[in-house]
Amino acid sequence: MAIWLEITRGVAVVNVLLLLVLSFIWFRNYRQHGADHTLALLVFAVFLLVENGLWVFFYLVHSGFIGWFVNAGTDVQIGMTMLCGLELGALAILTRITVR
Repeated sequence: MAIWLEITRGVAVVNVLLLLVLSFIWFRNYRQHGADHTLALLVFAVFLLVENGLWVFFYLVHSGFIGWFVNAGTDVQIGMTMLCGLELGALAILTRITVR
């Protein structure tokens, strides 16, 4: 089903946007305070940003992966979507706490 691909694409893009917001805030805070904890959060966000950027590439551009995803069973499609959705939930909570 192509619907799961579309949902996963959207969630992956939102994950990238949230990670950009977090990276910007943590970079700004690190420049102001120089705390090791903030640097660790920034590194964490950058690694996740690279990972999610790669997923967005696969979901939007890579025809072999898209073909595999569409032809995979519904259980695989839902599973991949749920993993991406769980990450979205975690990032949404983290972003809300960080922005406040």
